[in-house]
Amino acid sequence: MATAAFEEIVEDFEFIEDWEDRYRHVIDLGKAMEPLDEALKVPATKVDGCASQVWLHPRIENGVFSFEGDSDAMIVRGLIAVLRALYDGLPVAEVGKVDARAEFERLGLNEHLSSQRSNGLRAMIERIRSVAAEAA
Repeated sequence: MATAAFEEIVEDFEFIEDWEDRYRHVIDLGKAMEPLDEALKVPATKVDGCASQVWLHPRIENGVFSFEGDSDAMIVRGLIAVLRALYDGLPVAEVGKVDARAEFERLGLNEHLSSQRSNGLRAMIERIRSVAAEAA
């Protein structure tokens, strides 16, 4: 149930065999994202449970979910970019149906993230799902 943008990342990963190169690709995805406006980096958008500073600013317009995000850690910024590819543009009612863990397994990311990064990723996914559930 992944978006076309996420499927594109999956296809990219199929051609990148070395984990270090995959790691760099995730970082590059984060670098390509527009930075979150400093005015949106407030306690209400901060995600607790992450080792680094993480902010997610969700938007729901006409029943469609999207979000912006940022982090002070480059790999986490990349994970935010991957999450955006996974969730951006979905009908808000579909967000909770996405099995993010299974989708990340397709990328092989789960096994290569530290426990702190994995916990932070789970916290970001929970925030996304929670916001979408409240709006649905």
